Amino acid sequence: MKHARHCPPGAHRGAGPVWDNPAVDDLVSLQPARESDLPLLDRLLGDPEAAGEFGWYGWQASPWRRRWDENKLLGEDLSTLMVVNGDQRVGFVQWHRRPTSRTSYCWNLGIALLPGVRGRGYGTRAHRLVARYLFAHTQAHRLEASTEVGNIAEQRALEKAGFTREGIIRGCGWRDGAWRDGVTYSLLRTDPVP
Repeated sequence: MKHARHCPPGAHRGAGPVWDNPAVDDLVSLQPARESDLPLLDRLLGDPEAAGEFGWYGWQASPWRRRWDENKLLGEDLSTLMVVNGDQRVGFVQWHRRPTSRTSYCWNLGIALLPGVRGRGYGTRAHRLVARYLFAHTQAHRLEASTEVGNIAEQRALEKAGFTREGIIRGCGWRDGAWRDGVTYSLLRTDPVP
C-alpha cells in the first residue's frame, strides 16, 4: 500500500494529508467506469443474488445508462468508480453530496461488491481508497456511510477503514417488507489516516 506523505506543519492549515495516488493500493484500485461496465453495474443492483441480502430492494429501472450518457458516472453531486483487482472489475464505490448546513456538505458513500469477492478485504480497502481520493480531490471535511444494523460485514469494513460509528438511525430504511434500523459511520479529514 502507498503510504501517506504528510505536508510540513502549517503548510495546508488543517487540509490533512496528501497522497501520491489515493486510488490505488496493493490489492485493489478505483478506476473510472467504462461503458462495458454497465452490465456489471446493472447486475450488482438488479440481480437479487449479486446484490445480496442488504443490497436488494426489488426490481427497478436501471439508472446506469442514463447517468453514463449524462456524465460517464462522474457528476458534481453523484459519482461512481469501479473497484478493480488486477484486471478484474469486482464492484463499485459511489458517493453523493449531502448538505449538512446552508454553507457546507459531506459525501455519503456506498459500495457494492460481487458475491465471490466479499469477505476478502476488498470492501475495507475500497472504503479507504475512496476516502483518500475524496479528501485529496474535494474540499469536503466529512465523509459518511450508513448500513443496516444487521450488516455486520459492512460495519467491520468501515471500522477497519478508519470510520467511526456514530449511532443508530431507527426505522430509516424499507427493505424486504419491513422498516430497518441503520447505523451511521463517519470519517473526518482530520482523523488519523488508516
